[in-house]
Amino acid sequence: MTTVEYVSVYDLRVKLVQDTLANHSTLGDHAAHELAVHVLDALDHIPEKVR
Repeated sequence: MTTVEYVSVYDLRVKLVQDTLANHSTLGDHAAHELAVHVLDALDHIPEKVR
């Protein structure tokens, strides 16, 4: 029997931003993850019409 690990859409978004930040800077994984969470929080608070 195989098990499937659930990954939320939010976690996928964080990982995408984290990887982008890490690949285009000298940030480590932990710092990139923390910054990715803040970036997504800021983006999520921008009204849809403005985005």
